[in-house]
Amino acid sequence: MASSKSAAIDALFDFGGTLICGVDEAGRGPLAGPVYAAAVILDPARPIAGLRDSKKLTSSKREVLALQIQRDSLSWSIAHCTAAEIDKLNILQATMLAMRRAIEGLSVQPELALIDGNRCPVCVVRTEAIVKGDDKVAEISAASILAKTARDAALMAMHELYPEYAFDQHKGYPTALHLERLRLHGVTPEHRRSYAPVKAVLVKTSA
Repeated sequence: MASSKSAAIDALFDFGGTLICGVDEAGRGPLAGPVYAAAVILDPARPIAGLRDSKKLTSSKREVLALQIQRDSLSWSIAHCTAAEIDKLNILQATMLAMRRAIEGLSVQPELALIDGNRCPVCVVRTEAIVKGDDKVAEISAASILAKTARDAALMAMHELYPEYAFDQHKGYPTALHLERLRLHGVTPEHRRSYAPVKAVLVKTSA
């Protein structure tokens, strides 16, 4: 049974029976690793309680909800753009591409894709941007959770490859710990070379 929170979210938007998917990203700000995006079409017959912006959930709660979303949704898809693609395209365009890949990866084609934020990717499906949609639309909340958990898993795998960088702790974000390890150990293939702190280390080591 849907929670009162979910019911309140649903009441904000009425799409008149249109088959919608929610789309969100994770990982625009970090200095390392891919940017992830997810697209989700929820099943009205199998409502999921507790959906909200992934940043407002604990890690354990996100993991539980991610499994339920994958089990109970009509369709879901996760995609990403690599650090190299981010450097080539810039982070905005790479995020849009990851979103498009997620939408195109759905096994069911939606009639409308609701995108968290104020920009939409170019794709065959009609799109609509919703600012702070990850806490307003259940489908976007679900996509937020899948993108976040997928990216966290990828950063844990990166930690196994590069344990000296402590990716398990900072998940690639520009924390004091990450910047310290970056200065000590240099730039990995997973670092985004177009980002200023990484670029500064590259300039220093090449001098």
